[in-house]
Amino acid sequence: MQTGVIAIIGAIYVVGCFILQFDTFEGALSIPKAFSWLLINFQPTQNSMSYLPQIMTKLFETVLMSIASVVVAGIIAIFFAIVGSKATGINKFTQILVRGIASFFRNIPLVAWAMILLFSFKQSNFTGFLALLLMTVGFLMRAFMEIIEDEAGEAMLALKATGASYFQVIFQAVIPQIIPSLISWILYMIENNVRDATLVGILTGTGIGFIFDLYYKSFRFDAAGMTVLAIIVVVIVLETLSNQIRKVIL
Repeated sequence: MQTGVIAIIGAIYVVGCFILQFDTFEGALSIPKAFSWLLINFQPTQNSMSYLPQIMTKLFETVLMSIASVVVAGIIAIFFAIVGSKATGINKFTQILVRGIASFFRNIPLVAWAMILLFSFKQSNFTGFLALLLMTVGFLMRAFMEIIEDEAGEAMLALKATGASYFQVIFQAVIPQIIPSLISWILYMIENNVRDATLVGILTGTGIGFIFDLYYKSFRFDAAGMTVLAIIVVVIVLETLSNQIRKVIL
């Protein structure tokens, strides 16, 4: 079975290379040259330190935009997740409707959202915020519905057995039970959005992505390398902090 699957994947790869006229051997040989070029040209220098204040300012804006988009998306998502969950949904129609909305927002690529919104809102921080918000809402709605269905079932049954009303079950059983998992997902999406915000910024002309694109297109590769290094450091710091918080709450 496994051999057959590997053979099928290999055959698809070979056919794809033939159609696209891609030479695997030449492609493999070009990888060391590409990394060598990156290490030489994107290496931060003493001169690139002068760009650091501007880089950090834009990176700070990007982090704030990412956090804001996740917080707003989390508030929206928890409401729709409660309405759309099989455990807490009002009726079958609302469950199907909410799941359809979640799938719609989640399956449209972030790049597509950024380009669509760019035509309506032009180049602005609000455009980047909206692109991150819409994609994040879709992911969190789906994740929150699964969390409710997996973790809140027993607490709901226990409270319903005492004659509690629908809203009492939601606010006294469901939400307190799932808060640690919600926070964990929110922290993950903040990390993810900081990385995605770089791409959004390139498309919408905002944040750290705009600065990177500006340096790259003006052939200031050392400054572009400093920008990439700053993004890596911030993402690692955020990931470390979120991991520590997860250890405490989970």
